[in-house]
Amino acid sequence: MTDIAQPGAQPGAPAGAWQDADWTERRLRRRYRAERRFKIYGLVAVCIALAFLAILIGSVVATGYPAFVRTSVALEVNFDPKVLGLGEAPTADELHGAEYPTLLRETIFATFPEVTTRKERRKLLKLVSKDARFELRELVLADPSIIGTTRRVWLTASSDVDMLIKGNANRDAPEDERRLDDRQIAWIDSLGASGFVETGFNGAFFTNADSREPEIAGIGGAIMGSFYMLLVTLVLTFPIGVTAAIYLEEFAPKNRITDMIEVNINNLAAVPSIVFGLLGLAVFINLFHLPRSAPIVGGLTLTLMTLPTIIIAARSALKAVPPSIREGAYGVGASPIQVVFHHVLPLAMPGILTGTIIGMARALGETAPLLMIGMVAFIVDIPGGPFDPATALPVQIFLWADSPERGFVEKVSAAILVLLAFLIAMNAVAIYLRRKFEVRF
Repeated sequence: MTDIAQPGAQPGAPAGAWQDADWTERRLRRRYRAERRFKIYGLVAVCIALAFLAILIGSVVATGYPAFVRTSVALEVNFDPKVLGLGEAPTADELHGAEYPTLLRETIFATFPEVTTRKERRKLLKLVSKDARFELRELVLADPSIIGTTRRVWLTASSDVDMLIKGNANRDAPEDERRLDDRQIAWIDSLGASGFVETGFNGAFFTNADSREPEIAGIGGAIMGSFYMLLVTLVLTFPIGVTAAIYLEEFAPKNRITDMIEVNINNLAAVPSIVFGLLGLAVFINLFHLPRSAPIVGGLTLTLMTLPTIIIAARSALKAVPPSIREGAYGVGASPIQVVFHHVLPLAMPGILTGTIIGMARALGETAPLLMIGMVAFIVDIPGGPFDPATALPVQIFLWADSPERGFVEKVSAAILVLLAFLIAMNAVAIYLRRKFEVRF
């Protein structure tokens, strides 16, 4: 006789299983074990991700923190007007064009009088930066009264000396495998024993522009270039993106044209950034002949790239406002414009600001479109406006990463840390604004 399944029995259960408490408990235990395994898998995945993130950040910090420290060498400088080639009452132009390289050489040679051969003296000059002569010039221009006196002046050490003092150069390696030979290391040790070598915070890293010499290269020019680009991008992107989102969400009729516009906006948000670089090159440089490698062109290009993201974020924020707000405003006699700008937009503004800041953070970290419009050029001056030649912080990192000097390795990691700090700060501001002004319905 065939067994008939009882009402409520589970599929695949034996006949009468609806009465079997042990069978039900076994199924529940299997479910609970599966849930626990799933939670463990998720926790393991999170731990692995955090471990890789910690390794990445740790390696960048370990490599980059020495860039925030600068090595300086002290020299007793006799600002002899004869050596400088100056008369009794030099003018500002004469002070600016004085013989500071000669003064630097004579000072170094006087510090080590035992060094007499030309070859050894060339090695001696490599203890300080090639731009030390400009530091002497700045001292004289700032205080011309030091001419004719002897002062102890702290000058920037060369990159090789800086690497040695920081412990990034192996003293025990064979001499032909080191950038500094035994004699140069002995000179450095003698200066250090006399207190003429010290390390300190490298503020010039944040104020100097790019340079061929790693010991004086900084991100000041790149930061200003990024600032002008983001300023142009924000001024154009925010009003255009918000007004476009308001029109599409609140006023545009629902037809094929608006549907096509929405599809294109969503597609543009996923287009690779280098495509926008090609568009900026073709339109802003080749067609409108705007200056190459200028923040104005970079800002316009990043505007094209960021607009779809901000439009989508603004539309989502507007759509999140409950319909009851609009209905209540219409009920008291408000016009459509008043409904949007007096009631809907203020409630949607936290989400709009969040999307805008996140879009600007994305623009800050972009490199590919800026390479296409020529912002990869070597710029030694800090830009004074959006039309001056400049580079950006991500592009500066790209340029330094391609440099063979050991001193630029730590500069790359330090610049990455600064860029990450800016990105984290911008995202933190977005989170703060969202939580502070968010209205829960």
